[in-house]
Amino acid sequence: MKVAIFISGAGSNMVALINSMKEPNYPYEPALVISDKLEALGIDKAKKLNIPVIIIESYINSHINCNFEEQIFKALELYKIEVICLAGFMRILTANFISKFPGKIINIHPSLLPSLKGTNTHQRAIDMRLDFHGATVHEVTENLDSGKILGQISIPVYSDDTRQSLESKVRAQEHILYPRVLSDLLRPNKLPIQIIV
Repeated sequence: MKVAIFISGAGSNMVALINSMKEPNYPYEPALVISDKLEALGIDKAKKLNIPVIIIESYINSHINCNFEEQIFKALELYKIEVICLAGFMRILTANFISKFPGKIINIHPSLLPSLKGTNTHQRAIDMRLDFHGATVHEVTENLDSGKILGQISIPVYSDDTRQSLESKVRAQEHILYPRVLSDLLRPNKLPIQIIV
């Protein structure tokens, strides 16, 4: 099955997903990367991995109104995309777009959902003095960070952790979790993947 990976930044989870799809018998193929940012560092990484990249920025350029989601959908049709992975993609997709791929758009979020929805999760975990923090892969729905949980990975939070150290540790575990969840995505009657480090 052909996968599109949506990015807005450095693309480290994108690289982990693409590399995992090179494994024998992996059921997916990385067919396309879409970025909503011209300056996203992940664009060059995708090109070095020989994955086609399309950049669709959501602004009015030269008096031409770019219908962002319509342009994305055309690209997905062109590349015959069946599954979408959001990997640091910072735009919220509309309910209309999500409905075109029911159960086949997934996202990785840097917290143990349903706790800490939204942004700045690492600092919030420290401020709340949580014992554990981590990452969640979930189905994308019209409600932010609220879709069905497909997998989680948790790590302990230590007293000397900073936002940067916690982010680095969680990011390393995301690179393990996301490919595992994707490989299992369409298997019927699956249970969420739970990993404790």
